[in-house]
Amino acid sequence: MLRDFFLGFIKIHILHHAAQEPVYGLAMIEELARHGYELSPGTLYPLLHSLETLGYLSHINRKVGGKVRKYYTITEEGGRALAEAKGKIHELVNEVFENEEEAPKNSEDKS
Repeated sequence: MLRDFFLGFIKIHILHHAAQEPVYGLAMIEELARHGYELSPGTLYPLLHSLETLGYLSHINRKVGGKVRKYYTITEEGGRALAEAKGKIHELVNEVFENEEEAPKNSEDKS
């Protein structure tokens, strides 16, 4: 179950970064690693392809160092999905952490 949660987070990360600038696989693997996600190309590339198939990303090919590299950008549909996800994330984070600051104070008062 955690794997499914993390795959969802990773998809949102990808959409977020693709909204900021064109992204490619290796750069996304490195960016996601900065956030603690260790992905292999065998995991990331199918995610990129599935996001493209769903219409959330599109790609253009660029020649880099003599090789063709796919750069992904967010589509209009992907932008709408990202905006909706951000709203849901904001709501969830507020609910999950709404009493976090109160909990330590209450436990200290009971001591």
